[in-house]
Amino acid sequence: MPRFSVIVPAYKVQAYLPECLDSVLSQSYPDLELIAVDDCSPDACGAIIDEYAARDARVKPVHLAENQGLGPARNAGMAEATGDYLVFLDSDDTLTPDALRAVADRLKETGDPDVLVFDYARTYWDGRQVRNQLGAQLTEQGPAPFRLEDRPGLLRLLMVAWNKACRRDFVERHGFRFPPGYYEDTPWTFPVLLTAQSLATLDRVCVHYRQRRRGSILGTTSTQHFDLFEQYDRVFAYVEQRPELTRWRPELFRRMVDHYATVFSKPGRLPRGSHGAFLRRARAHYRRYRVPGVRLRPRHALVRFGLHRTFRALRLAAAVRRQVLKSAVRLFRAVRTAGLRLHYRVQLRLPLRADRAVFAAREGRGDPAALEEAFRTLAPRLGTAWVVRPGQEHAAPAGPRRLRPGTAAYWTALARSRYLVSDAGFEGRLRKRPGQVFVQTRQGTPLAHAGLDLLERPAAARDADPAELLRDVDQWDYVLSGNRHATLTWERVLPGGYTTLEYGLPRTDVLQRATAADVTRLRASLGIPEGAVAILYAPARRDHLRTQRPLLDLERIVRRLGPRYVVLARTHVPVHGTRIIDVSAHPDPAGLCLASDVLLTDYAPVMFDYAGLDRPIVVHAEDWAVYEAVHGAYLDLPAAPPGAVARDEDELIDIFATGHWYGSRSAQLRAAFRERFCPWDDGRAAERVVRRVVLGETEPPPVVPLAERTPAPAACARAPLATVPQPPGPRPVTDSR
Repeated sequence: MPRFSVIVPAYKVQAYLPECLDSVLSQSYPDLELIAVDDCSPDACGAIIDEYAARDARVKPVHLAENQGLGPARNAGMAEATGDYLVFLDSDDTLTPDALRAVADRLKETGDPDVLVFDYARTYWDGRQVRNQLGAQLTEQGPAPFRLEDRPGLLRLLMVAWNKACRRDFVERHGFRFPPGYYEDTPWTFPVLLTAQSLATLDRVCVHYRQRRRGSILGTTSTQHFDLFEQYDRVFAYVEQRPELTRWRPELFRRMVDHYATVFSKPGRLPRGSHGAFLRRARAHYRRYRVPGVRLRPRHALVRFGLHRTFRALRLAAAVRRQVLKSAVRLFRAVRTAGLRLHYRVQLRLPLRADRAVFAAREGRGDPAALEEAFRTLAPRLGTAWVVRPGQEHAAPAGPRRLRPGTAAYWTALARSRYLVSDAGFEGRLRKRPGQVFVQTRQGTPLAHAGLDLLERPAAARDADPAELLRDVDQWDYVLSGNRHATLTWERVLPGGYTTLEYGLPRTDVLQRATAADVTRLRASLGIPEGAVAILYAPARRDHLRTQRPLLDLERIVRRLGPRYVVLARTHVPVHGTRIIDVSAHPDPAGLCLASDVLLTDYAPVMFDYAGLDRPIVVHAEDWAVYEAVHGAYLDLPAAPPGAVARDEDELIDIFATGHWYGSRSAQLRAAFRERFCPWDDGRAAERVVRRVVLGETEPPPVVPLAERTPAPAACARAPLATVPQPPGPRPVTDSR
């Protein structure tokens, strides 16, 4: 029995059918059957289907004796289906590569729900692709599977069959069938979603919904749009026969009225002279299925009262009002922007303030915050200011004056401060003046591709503009580097006339200066139980994914490891559970590093900082091939890791349970990694930068050798690890791996 039965009805689509069938048969998940239904098509569709069936045993051809329409053709395909799940695909659309594998993985993750809803993108004849605008309803965050009452927003999605995978025994048990007609998807989709006991979502484009040059059938001018009334009669008849679904009548009523108003108001849908008849039918349905107390949108008055001409007048008035408001807002913004630009130009002509410095960080504090503290300590005459972007108020250091981007004070500071320090950049309109000094700290040691190398990685680069990037680079005077690898990478991918200061990373200074008392205080503030082994879990963000999903089942991990372990989760999705402390919003990553006993990460740059602490690091590299393909990588991390490497969750649990995470082999790997990437991180990196940039000293203070550094020990280093709960049976020798 195959996992999927993909049902493809075909009628007058000979130009698109081969591409559709190829998109199914070329899927990386081959456990499928393709049921292609020739709906008595007058063109070559039937012959094409037979040709594919002769080449691939997974293709089941079905030929109907007479044309029956899309709904009955799908029913004929369902009668032949043997797969666990039914997937419907229109014959001019295509599945995206690896779509069925993603669907199969999500079904497994969510326990084989009745229905899985996935996303789509419209593909236009001119090459454009536009993702579903309501795709946010498909977020995978939260519990799964779920019931419709938990996520009623799914009813707002396009009511079609081809964005879902339905369990076949669920469909057969409830006798779901497609009716004939123009809008056959409506009385299928609503009952399926209302009846399903378990639903799940997949936030991934699995279908390319072709938009033909002359539009789809539903977009053509025809009296068949009147079929919509009969289909909604079927929907409400289904609900009336099942009292447990009565609570959904208000939402169905709202959707029905909105659908009628959309068809009526769309140009080119209804033939000339049929609008009055359509509106009368719509008004009759409004009265028949009306639910008292349901709030409707103003345009729904068209259906309620049947006021055709009044509706058009009101719509015109609303459009005029919206345009006036937009024009007023644009005028206000233009005047404000022009005023700020004039203010900035005036400030650029005033003398520089040699005793002023402005600092900014993309998120958190990082290197700019460490440098700001060093500026005030070593050059107390300098006044410092910190750029605080909306939502980052909690992460701003307490010492410097705060600046809000886009204000007059902000532009004054950028125009007249001698020192500008950032790990990303300032506004695109920044004009660095002669005499200003721009220190670019970057964001740690590069692992994934950066700078100009991102031109080859569009999924990771997103909307990066290389010309704008190089304009920024041309304004930099200094770029900080923590090691030779970073120096060589930055100078190649960010070519410019700046000077590289390979002095170490200022943000690691606190890791070297902290004491055991600091570690105890930080652990207490985070609520880490005394004697617990604290695992800091800090995975990298997957920038190519719109929805960040959990990569590990943290609850399962701590449950398997026992009560001695606690996880500090610094992830991109909310996490909860016993002995799991969510520190995603914590403003001080360095404090989390000090409070933990071991770092668990995948490809996050924090591993380079953490190595300086000389504490164990465990790398979870389950999707390394995917990450490297999307983001690129400067290092073969699994081949030269900073510690033990786990390829899956079970191996990760084994590494912790057996003690391999702190064994001698892990220590050897960490020592080699630390020697390569932490040569300067001795607690004086910020001091070196300030002495060179501000005080003008050309010789940096000497570096403390690695062997002589004494970073604060981990809390578990002072507790007997032998008491860590172990699974029954003999314990393997940890150093033999």
